[in-house]
Amino acid sequence: MSIVGIPGQGKTTLAWKVYQNESICFHFPICIWVYMSQVFNSKDVFLQILKKFTPSQDTSRLNDDELAQTVRACLENEKFLLVLDDVWSVDAWEKIQAVLPLDNGEGKVLITTREKVVGEQSNVYRPPHNLKFLTRDESWELLQYEVFEDLNQCPEDLKGIGEHIAMKCDGVPLTIVVIGGILKDQLLKSRSTAVDEWQTMSQSVSEALQNRATRITEVVELSYHRLPDDLRECFVFLGVFPEDYEIPAKMLCGLWISEGFVLPRKGRSIEESAEENMNDLISRNLLKVEKTNHMDKVKTCRVHDMIRAFCISKIKEENLCEEVRRSSKTRELEPSGSQLQKSHRLCFRSDLSKFLSTNPSGPHVRSILCFYERPVELESEHLAVIPDGFKRLRILESKCIKLESFPGKVVKLVHLRYLTLYIVTLKTLPESISQLWNLQSLVVETKFRSISMKANLWRMVRLRYLKTRAAIVLESTKSDSEAGQNLHTLNRLAPESCTDAVSKNAVNLKILGISGKLASIFENNFLEKLHHLEKLKLCERASEDMLPNLPPRSCFPPNLKRLTLMNTSLEWKHMSTLAMIKTLEALKLKDNAFVGVSWNLGNDTFPKLQLLLIAQAGLVLWEATPEAFPNLKFLVINNCENLKEIPVCLGGKLEKLEIERVRPSLVQSAVKIDQQQKQRATSKFDAPLALIIGPVAAALARGPT
Repeated sequence: MSIVGIPGQGKTTLAWKVYQNESICFHFPICIWVYMSQVFNSKDVFLQILKKFTPSQDTSRLNDDELAQTVRACLENEKFLLVLDDVWSVDAWEKIQAVLPLDNGEGKVLITTREKVVGEQSNVYRPPHNLKFLTRDESWELLQYEVFEDLNQCPEDLKGIGEHIAMKCDGVPLTIVVIGGILKDQLLKSRSTAVDEWQTMSQSVSEALQNRATRITEVVELSYHRLPDDLRECFVFLGVFPEDYEIPAKMLCGLWISEGFVLPRKGRSIEESAEENMNDLISRNLLKVEKTNHMDKVKTCRVHDMIRAFCISKIKEENLCEEVRRSSKTRELEPSGSQLQKSHRLCFRSDLSKFLSTNPSGPHVRSILCFYERPVELESEHLAVIPDGFKRLRILESKCIKLESFPGKVVKLVHLRYLTLYIVTLKTLPESISQLWNLQSLVVETKFRSISMKANLWRMVRLRYLKTRAAIVLESTKSDSEAGQNLHTLNRLAPESCTDAVSKNAVNLKILGISGKLASIFENNFLEKLHHLEKLKLCERASEDMLPNLPPRSCFPPNLKRLTLMNTSLEWKHMSTLAMIKTLEALKLKDNAFVGVSWNLGNDTFPKLQLLLIAQAGLVLWEATPEAFPNLKFLVINNCENLKEIPVCLGGKLEKLEIERVRPSLVQSAVKIDQQQKQRATSKFDAPLALIIGPVAAALARGPT
């Protein structure tokens, strides 16, 4: 068995409690505890095991093969418990596993690890025990023991603040122990000021951890030193985000790429490599998944305060970033002018207007990152200060800053790789933006449904990611030989801009969104020319000449994997066309993408489809055979209040079933699918179906109270 968790979560403590338990000691006459060092040495491990069997003999002179044979012989017929504490790699586990006697059913092995992949590989038949975080009540209980050495000893005026501090520790025991030590010191020093000091602590647990970073550093640094060099940079960068900030996965990967932290890998796009880095940190329990999409891919993530404190200590040590804020002593902004001359990155949680009003200058600043809790307004002339004072800027993350107009001077920042803007009344992207020839990522937010792009997209030869919720109308089609070859994501495009220039230049486009009157994109066979396109989102604009039907399969991209249709109002019989797209892995039908009361799949099959989402549809009857979706893993039905039931035959390989705003009979059919899966389970270790019934659906299913 494996126990998996983040640094400081209590893996070793739990394993030790098992190891010391009286009934365990009685059941296993031989119990062996082995601490695994970061640099794995099989000889050291084997010698630690042999000490239990031959304490008086010197076995250190045996070579590796002799040691392995001796260990296997000692364990062959014994009833033993072997605990391997802190296993760092699959390779280390496999070398130990090789000497374990396979035919001894009485021997058991328990390992602790920070690495999810180690926990999963150590026993493919039994899922790892992912250590849970402490609940709010458990956290408060532990904090009381640390500060007062007992329960119910906390003074009333400190109780509410203490409970809040315990909650802010994110359920990590080590964090609670460290914070408890600080609170106890403050209480012993001066009872009269304890309320104020505890109140300050409750506002920023992360900052308090930075001031007591020694113990935190010792624990996290073990994981840090095992990271490859490029992944270390990605990891340390996590310290730039505010405490408790929910980080969008796409933003994180985009920033890493623009910072130059992500190395290209053979057979992978730079975006895929960045995503692999993020998943690697998650697998190592250094980054926490906050939200996932319907296919359980990471949507947002968070950094634990303990991990963040370590990252910030590294940032300070290497002078990588400065947070701009007012000094508690002088009320002046920090960093000062002299410090600013050395800074490489600036982070803002507030005070951006005041900072820019001083006409600051930072010759070495490469990144300006704004992370406000809510969007704030800023006059464009304030932002115009940045190009004059920070001429080498590569990254400007300012999506939380609401501007009144396009900041014209921003085009002087010719080194920019990453730019996000929030301009409420933006109707046009000016021609001058083409001057940003180094730009890789451009994200623009506006309230309008469409914007015209006078800038020549094809002159921006390094652009990889262009995203806005408005439909972009391209006004310039002039291009050179390298135009658009790097473009990976284009979201969204107006149908009238789906021209030969786009299909000819954006030859490596992987993700595309189109919003508007869709008929024209099929008339000119635009989509079929996008040979590398994998993800397509089509949103119809309501009008009299809406898309009457779907074109033949040949009009779709040949390698399409994910398709979203919105507001297309097609008849269900046209689903037969989508069934011909045999490469489809995910299909989302939103906002009356299909209309009508009956959907009978007949002989239609979706051989590779893993996700099917139907939202806002008037469907009543749905008929299908088991062969229709042979690999369906994720099914989402939302706001389909007329649909009577889900075909029970679809439950064969389902891993997750989400329903909300549906009638009680559909809830019953979902429960039936869940029960059938439980009956078919061949082992208690088979993963159960994740049945998620939304609160409205659950209330309707219960009926009136």
